[in-house]
Amino acid sequence: MRRLPVYILIDTSGSMHGEPIESVKVGLEAMISSLRQDPYALETVNISIITFDREVKQILPLTPLDMLQLPEITTPDSGPTHTGQALKMLCESVDREVHLSTPDRKGDWMPLLFIMTDGKPSDIQLYNEMIPEVKKRHFAGIVACAAGMKAKTEPLKQLTKDVFTLDTLDSTSFKKFFKWMSDTIGVGNRSIGATDDLVLPPPPAEVNVVC
Repeated sequence: MRRLPVYILIDTSGSMHGEPIESVKVGLEAMISSLRQDPYALETVNISIITFDREVKQILPLTPLDMLQLPEITTPDSGPTHTGQALKMLCESVDREVHLSTPDRKGDWMPLLFIMTDGKPSDIQLYNEMIPEVKKRHFAGIVACAAGMKAKTEPLKQLTKDVFTLDTLDSTSFKKFFKWMSDTIGVGNRSIGATDDLVLPPPPAEVNVVC
């Protein structure tokens, strides 16, 4: 069975400290639970999580849904947001973990990327340098979410056309967003092989489309 690699990048810098990051954890658990109820997703979806603040960590390497245990997600009290460094680690992880097709073997489906941030890149030069590198990895879909009133959408729009905002950082909004993510992954799971282009389901009312 071919795998569908899903990479999730989560901003864990200062303003995500406390209730917001706890809400993200609840949302992630709900997303994983929802995907596990889909037999096809259970067989194919593999998830990786990279967190970024002043440090960038792949806290979960690419892992099948049925073996996935959500790791601890921590946040510093303050510090920079190294989004560019996160994209660099993403590219390295994709190169290492995603199986390409060979004459003897079908590789994985093209991966999906979800990135959530509540601010803007502190390492903007590296961020701009990494955008073309990310695009070289041929993601089937890149979905970016700017969470909270301080989040900037302009850098995200350079990375992808699919940019969304969450006005509030509460558990209801995050649960709705991650439920929508699980619906998106489910759609991607079925459509990518046929079209190689991700068609997003309609977002919930809490998730705003950035034009």
